[in-house]
Amino acid sequence: MPDLAVGGQAVIEGVMMRSDDRIATAVRIPSGEILVKSENYKSVSSRHKLLGIPIIRGIITFFEMLVIGIRTLNFSADIAVREIEREKAEAEGKQYIHPEKATSSLVLIGTAVFAVGLGILVFFFIPLAISSLFGIEKNAVSFNILAGFIRVTLFVGYVWAISHFPEFKKVFQYHGAEHKSIFAYESGEELTPDNVQRYPRLHPRCGTSFILIVALFAILIYAISDTIFYFVTGDAPGLLQRFGLHFSLLPLVAGASYELLKLSGRTRDNAITRILIKPGLWIQRITTKEPSPSQMEVAIVALETALGMTESKLSVKKTCL
Repeated sequence: MPDLAVGGQAVIEGVMMRSDDRIATAVRIPSGEILVKSENYKSVSSRHKLLGIPIIRGIITFFEMLVIGIRTLNFSADIAVREIEREKAEAEGKQYIHPEKATSSLVLIGTAVFAVGLGILVFFFIPLAISSLFGIEKNAVSFNILAGFIRVTLFVGYVWAISHFPEFKKVFQYHGAEHKSIFAYESGEELTPDNVQRYPRLHPRCGTSFILIVALFAILIYAISDTIFYFVTGDAPGLLQRFGLHFSLLPLVAGASYELLKLSGRTRDNAITRILIKPGLWIQRITTKEPSPSQMEVAIVALETALGMTESKLSVKKTCL
């Protein structure tokens, strides 16, 4: 099965899909209509040859998708708030007039900074702080294996906890719809809900798998960096020194992990690859749920729009924003 240049993300009541040259977000509103926002997209790494070399492109893609993901989530949230306000106005017998304002760039930047900061605190600093309590700072391998185990445990616990909230369950269903539609497209299937339904909801190139690869690959990189620090200074790094050292190497870890994720997608039929991607697929059993036909329609609309497909087998009402 080919690994094509298409990816996506579940959002509130919808799905975002990204191809080589376009980003499309499709959101279902209470009336049953699908609202679609499409914009041209070209990665910085594809526009500059030097930035397209392995690992460097992974670092750039990591930050690009962080910004795109937050911006897309804000768009879907704006649509959700608009529909709530519309329903409230109609219930009160008033005419609803939607204010034409988009989320400001300052708000998007603030949201991104807060999300990254919280992620660094919970999944980066806290594992190091807890591991420091065990008195194994001088053993770089043992320390980073423990920190990695704590990091993965926190992540799995987090996604398991939010999966029990009804709002997130629906997002996870759209996540499953995203994966199924991409699988169907990669297999050359005609994009219809019946065809898409037959494909698995667990995809080896998922962002969930990426996070797990980062956590596991970090154990190796940080064990090496801590060992080098010890040989250079004659002592193990303290908590703040270790945090600064590890944080400075995070782009390298993310870039290398991106390459590993891409490789797993291209070699998914290889026996060794199937074994290595198993942990990521296990976590996807939490972060994806079986979607409804209606949700699969939304994912298909987003995918067709991102790919520039002009013909569709779907008979749904959709509006391009």
